[in-house]
Amino acid sequence: MQFTTVRIEKPENINFILGQSHFIKTVEDIHEAVVSTAPQMKFGVAFCEASGPALIRWSGNEQTMIDLAIKNAQAIGCGHSFILFIDNGFPVNVLNTIKNVPEVCRIYCATANQTDVIVGMNEGGRGIVGVIDGSAPKGVETEKEIAERTSFLRKIGYKLG
Repeated sequence: MQFTTVRIEKPENINFILGQSHFIKTVEDIHEAVVSTAPQMKFGVAFCEASGPALIRWSGNEQTMIDLAIKNAQAIGCGHSFILFIDNGFPVNVLNTIKNVPEVCRIYCATANQTDVIVGMNEGGRGIVGVIDGSAPKGVETEKEIAERTSFLRKIGYKLG
C-alpha cells in the first residue's frame, strides 16, 4: 500500500464537509438536505462513484461551489467519498442533517481550514485514511480567551444569555 496527501483547494473563507457514502443517490439526497435545512446556502457537492461507470456525480445551486466540489473530488479520487462546498452558511447549519442522510457512512471533517486528505492506494483503488485539518494547538485557553469565546458565541446567536 502507498500513501499520499491531497490538499483541498478552495478560497480561504469557504467551508466544506468531506465524508463517505455508499450509494449513487448521495448527490441528490445531500442536495435535498442542504436546501431543506439552509435554503440561503450556496453549495456544490460531488460524489465519487466506486463501481459501474465510476463517475463523479455532482449537484448544487451555485456554479463556483460545484466547480470546487468536482475539482477536489477528482484530486481525492477515492471511491464512495463526497465533498460538499458551502457559502453563505456554516457546516454547523447542515451537519446533523447530512449525517442523517441514510447512505452517509461517516464525516471526516467539516471546516474552512487548510486541509490535507490522507489517501491510501493499492491495486484495488484509493481510500481516505483521514485528514489533517488546520494547525496543531498553540496553547491552552486562559480565562480571557474563555470570556472571548463565550461572548462571541452569544454575539453570533449560537448560545443564549
